[in-house]
Amino acid sequence: MKSNTTTVNREQTTRVQNGWVFLLLALLLLVGDIYVLIFSFTEGVPSVGHPLLLPLLVGLLGIPTWIIFLCGFFTLQPNEGRVLLLFGDYRGTVRESGFHWGNPFYSNGKSGAAAATSVTEGHAKGASYQAKVAAAATGRKGLTRNKISLRARTLNGGQLKVNDKRGNPIEIAAVVIWRVQDTAQAMFDVDDYENYVETQSESALRHIASHYAYDQGEDDEITLRSHVDEVSKALRGELHERLAKAGVVVEEARLTHLAYAPEIAQAMLRRQQAEAVIAARQKIVHGAVSMVEMALTELAEKKVVVLDDERRAAMVSNLMVVLCSESEVHPIVNAGTLYN
Repeated sequence: MKSNTTTVNREQTTRVQNGWVFLLLALLLLVGDIYVLIFSFTEGVPSVGHPLLLPLLVGLLGIPTWIIFLCGFFTLQPNEGRVLLLFGDYRGTVRESGFHWGNPFYSNGKSGAAAATSVTEGHAKGASYQAKVAAAATGRKGLTRNKISLRARTLNGGQLKVNDKRGNPIEIAAVVIWRVQDTAQAMFDVDDYENYVETQSESALRHIASHYAYDQGEDDEITLRSHVDEVSKALRGELHERLAKAGVVVEEARLTHLAYAPEIAQAMLRRQQAEAVIAARQKIVHGAVSMVEMALTELAEKKVVVLDDERRAAMVSNLMVVLCSESEVHPIVNAGTLYN
């Protein structure tokens, strides 16, 4: 039993004829065809009573031939290409902008049956799918005859609800800037390269989000909130690998939205506030201990006063209370001796 394998196509750049030269040739053919028809009447009717059959036949056959000849003309804008497909055989891609003429029998793209199939699938899958199909059709407006835009495009993805590395539900969104690099792969290796880019972008974003914690990771751990550049670089790398099959290159990918899901947002906000208070307290205590240590050291070195362990402990306690207290401290002046 033979397994089915998918052939990987590669773009072959080709050239076609100059459209202006063949436009002049088309005008000459039209003039010649009209002349042959007139000749068949002017020469045949006076002499034999009817038009000459051979020139008449040639002139009549020349009309549909000339119409078919006109179907070979097409134009390309800058950063636009046309895939040449002749009876199912790939003949290359034209990337040069301008007015061209090619074989009139080159395929002109999807037929009406294919469009009807897309509409039928849209009804079957629901309104959201129909909206996506309509948006894709709007983006491809004017790109007929197997034309593919080579310009940079922006995919502004919607907000996705996923679980981060710790299982917390978060909302995340990204913008992807991409363009078609290989027209043969985009046309033949995937069914619809625009829908493929959208689907794979969403899948890659979900995969990346599940590999990182939202915030407050371990030491040197990359998190979604604090390492946006690293996460965006990883997203771009995964998208580049996924979309290479469709001949698409990703120029930039960056997170545009990142937040906890609404159902846990309040709880996470309280946790962040508590962590901020703890961090501030740690900093205050660390500073207070340093100041107390400095005060005791300087008093001992300069021999300002000699304190025993009990008085030293009392001094440390008083200084820590003064330095770490949230409210204003009111000192009490000791008018007696040190021990009274």
